[in-house]
Amino acid sequence: MVSFYPGPSRVDENIPEYVQEAYDQGILSLNHRSKAFMQLCEHTIGLLKSKLHIPEDYVVFFTSSATECWEIIAQSLIDVNSYHFYNGAFGKKWFDYTRKLKYQAIGYQFDPEQELKTGEMDLSSETGVICITQNETSNGTQVSMPRIVKLRKKYPDHLIAVDATSSMAGIHLDFSQADVWYASVQKCFGLPAGLAVMVCSPAAIARSRKLQESRHYNSLNFIVENIEKFQTPYTPNVLGIYLLMRVLETRKPIGKIEKKLKKRLRNYEAIFSESERFSLLISNKNVRSETVIVLEGTQEDVEAIKKTAEKEGITLGNGYGELKPSTFRIANFPSLKKEEVKALQKFLKKNILQ
Repeated sequence: MVSFYPGPSRVDENIPEYVQEAYDQGILSLNHRSKAFMQLCEHTIGLLKSKLHIPEDYVVFFTSSATECWEIIAQSLIDVNSYHFYNGAFGKKWFDYTRKLKYQAIGYQFDPEQELKTGEMDLSSETGVICITQNETSNGTQVSMPRIVKLRKKYPDHLIAVDATSSMAGIHLDFSQADVWYASVQKCFGLPAGLAVMVCSPAAIARSRKLQESRHYNSLNFIVENIEKFQTPYTPNVLGIYLLMRVLETRKPIGKIEKKLKKRLRNYEAIFSESERFSLLISNKNVRSETVIVLEGTQEDVEAIKKTAEKEGITLGNGYGELKPSTFRIANFPSLKKEEVKALQKFLKKNILQ
């Protein structure tokens, strides 16, 4: 089966080889305070900064998941105010989770077909954390980089935190325009689940140190204190970090990755523009995700095409939440091989244009 599920999705084709390497080299038993681990950690962070164009003065570290990043942000970076802008299920989940820890969190829901309008925002004059979901995996929308740039210009004193779970390592992100970025690795990075990458600006680190929150094993100050030595505060997913390193070593720079995915997206869009049974859920190209494609149709047609795909060795992603009965999703991630994408597009032409 080839999985086009938008996470966990198809892993890099060399993962089996890399796992065997890790076993043979003793990586699986590596002490996370050892020199060997620190070298592994340092090299992996260097690759992330190089391949994704992360500013040198930003701090990169590892967590267990994007969900843990919600917790770290709420614990260590939000004093009183946080402002959550969302148009889909995962953005709302982030808001709901934060509100459990910081009851004064404020949520702003906007239309999935509309761009995030910074001019209409009415935020407190007190500095806080603005939280946005750059790529909403549930409905296939995105907040474009120009919108984030406008947000940065309008609120230079607020921290901006960005969920890039299904776009980091797939599209070119200007990390300098926000203060916290995070992503799980089971999507565009092409790895098994169980690891996430979190990126923090100097301003975010300064805010964390000012708040001095240190009550949790994953308090940001504690994490940063350790990552400065290329260590972690707890025993990490060493295999996951090793696999990330090996995948990044062979990955092309993010600009070339983005170019490839955009070309694939245009091919998908051309196919669906001719279909009478299915249509792209998001009609506004300016807010349509480049890495998660969401199609809508009748519940009967959605179920039928997923079953037909399974028979041909293709796993299509279910719709998510309220959209589950009427949609299916397709991952447009780097680890999907050219011939696999061509096979899916051939299948779609045959089965949705009837």
